[in-house]
Amino acid sequence: TIAREWLRIGLIGFGGPPAHVTLLRELVVRKNGWMDGRAFEDANAACSLLPGPSSTQLSIFCAYRVGGPMGAVVGGLGFVVPAVMMVIALSVLFLSSSPPDWVRGAGAGAGAAVAAVAVRAGSELVGPSYHHAMEGHGHRVRWLAYLLAGVAAAIAIGPYLVLVLVACGVLEMIRRRRPAEATGIWWPLPLATASVGGIGALAWTAFKVGALSFGGGFVIIPLMQQDAVHVYHWMSDAQFLNAVALGQVTPGPVVATVAAVGYAAHGVSGALLAAVVAFTPSFSFILLGGGRFERLRGNDRARAFLDGAGPAAIGAILGSAVTLAGGIDETWQIAVLAAAALSLLVARRGVVETLVASGGVGAALALMGAPLP
Repeated sequence: TIAREWLRIGLIGFGGPPAHVTLLRELVVRKNGWMDGRAFEDANAACSLLPGPSSTQLSIFCAYRVGGPMGAVVGGLGFVVPAVMMVIALSVLFLSSSPPDWVRGAGAGAGAAVAAVAVRAGSELVGPSYHHAMEGHGHRVRWLAYLLAGVAAAIAIGPYLVLVLVACGVLEMIRRRRPAEATGIWWPLPLATASVGGIGALAWTAFKVGALSFGGGFVIIPLMQQDAVHVYHWMSDAQFLNAVALGQVTPGPVVATVAAVGYAAHGVSGALLAAVVAFTPSFSFILLGGGRFERLRGNDRARAFLDGAGPAAIGAILGSAVTLAGGIDETWQIAVLAAAALSLLVARRGVVETLVASGGVGAALALMGAPLP
């Protein structure tokens, strides 16, 4: 039952985390009564306190509650594997050395729209984050400072963005600590070193995506872009835009985008390695700590850390729009980006339909002889 139901969500889960949460709630609360509403909301809140893709972790936790550790593995794989396989298959088509012009045009069109997707993703998070900060221990000046730190880091120091996210979280923890806790603060500092290249570098990039991306979702984009394009030169700016678009038009978790980066770096084996490394932390968090989720949600230090890292992660998403737009090469792509911005931010159309339409425009222009990046 878990294999069937979680695979179904993995195949139809277009629309990112909001769609995933809705589908999971319908399955485990309303349809089957495997969890009550309060338990589901607590699980969703606890997953938001963890680094990495929160909707992926929620899907694994729900399967854990239904079928224990084996259920978590089966359900998690059902949710993740379809997206990874689709991204790899599309990467072979779009990122090959000599794709046909219409494919290049479709990738250039969809890729041009990605910067608008980043703005949409970040803007939808700004309001809830601000209101949460004002209702809790937050202060608008500190919240804005964390947000701007994320924007600046995404634009200026992409490879080290994760250090800024962690620093914002730690600063908020320090600010809120009680005197008696001064020596007992959890310092979630990552190992901020990467190998000089090769498989080790790919594994480090994927690990940052899966284990250190506080905020999940689109915050993985600036974490990947600098490594994939500017540090290790696995792909061009145009190819990276294509990869992000592929991750958006496929169902399932956005983190599956890392498989496209892995493919560009080391072919199909690199894609599989990147996916395994990126998703292993999510499985580990649930299998090792699923029974302690309610305690995590009530942990003041965990909440303080997220209240600092969370706004910075939102800022990183907004900042990524600048670097993504910098990958546009052709004049017609600017027009596509403008149209996508109107579609997403003014008309409030869906992300998938906007990207598909942008890709269709790009393919048509390519067939008519438009210059391609």
